Amino acid sequence: MEADVKSKLPSEHADILGVQSQGTKQAALFTSSFLKRSLPSRKDRLDEQLLRKAVVLEYSKPKKAKVKRKKAKGLNARERRELKVFQIKPEHQKYSLFLPLHELWKQYIRDLCNGLKPESNPQTIQQKFLKADLHGAVLTVVRSKCPSYVGSRGILVQEMKHVFKIITEEDKLKVIPKRNSVFSVEIDGFVSHIYGSKFELRSSERSAKKFKARGTIDL
Repeated sequence: MEADVKSKLPSEHADILGVQSQGTKQAALFTSSFLKRSLPSRKDRLDEQLLRKAVVLEYSKPKKAKVKRKKAKGLNARERRELKVFQIKPEHQKYSLFLPLHELWKQYIRDLCNGLKPESNPQTIQQKFLKADLHGAVLTVVRSKCPSYVGSRGILVQEMKHVFKIITEEDKLKVIPKRNSVFSVEIDGFVSHIYGSKFELRSSERSAKKFKARGTIDL
């Protein structure tokens, strides 16, 4: 193997590659000079190290300049209000438009509760209702400090920290404050009650909240 490495390059190969084969002495001088340039930290003991073990040539990749990427900033509260991001247009305030959403929500709840059966534990079902996404549920106000809200019923289209927005069967958008109100949710004969005063948080935070089995409300 060593003899092959040190052998002279055949003339036909040299012509094809466009290189000239050097003599043994010239080749040795070139190799020694190349290794000293490539291994500056080991040039004093180069011959000794070459005899004992293989040496990995030092090579460092050129450092690329780091490009700072600007993070996309979301809209702040004022910009969202100005753009009316969360406002439902009057032409979209139709009960019939949200019926498919309600059907999807019912299927979602059935899957979440592993099927709603007469023998299902009501407390377990209620706990899952409270932590579920309610968009598409039909909410009914059963008690409220403001009597005008009692009896309001519709499909939940938007939930915010302090209010529910529902579309009624009369195609009206109603904003119901959570505080001092009790809501009922019904599906397949199961009825769950939501005590709004204990429910003032964003829907995304609800899954981590612990709810009491029974709520209280001051009216």
